[in-house]
Amino acid sequence: MTAAWTPKNSEYEAAVRQSFERQGMMATLGASLVHLAPGEVDLSAPYAPEFGQQNGYWHAGAVASLADSANGYAALSLAPPDTDVLAVEFKINLLAPARGAAFLAQGRVVRPGRTLTVCLAEVFSIEGPLRTPIATMLSTVIVRPARDGGSQVERF
Repeated sequence: MTAAWTPKNSEYEAAVRQSFERQGMMATLGASLVHLAPGEVDLSAPYAPEFGQQNGYWHAGAVASLADSANGYAALSLAPPDTDVLAVEFKINLLAPARGAAFLAQGRVVRPGRTLTVCLAEVFSIEGPLRTPIATMLSTVIVRPARDGGSQVERF
């Protein structure tokens, strides 16, 4: 992506970091936020055998979770104050087995919208100096009013 986006929230960095700290799934994967800019978020996670599949590769569900969160936080970085985001659709292409010491998901906003934002994540396996593309994810993220500071789960 070459577009330079202007965030609608001057406190976007704090909003993204606070939300990321509340996310149990990313904590469980051992993920960390390694890059944050308007419309851009990179998340990194180490390989852990408990997230492996039967052949020892990192499970596609773990790959998808990392990519989904990278895209969601890229969208949140451009969202107005007092809003939150949720994925409403995504499509993932698994390009190669997820093997490596760590994984990096680079989420980028393709087109921000008032309600829907389209994002693209590229996921890489990291093994020493080698960086191998293992997945891409195209997702649509909805921007909606935040509920109770993000601490209350909405019941349907």
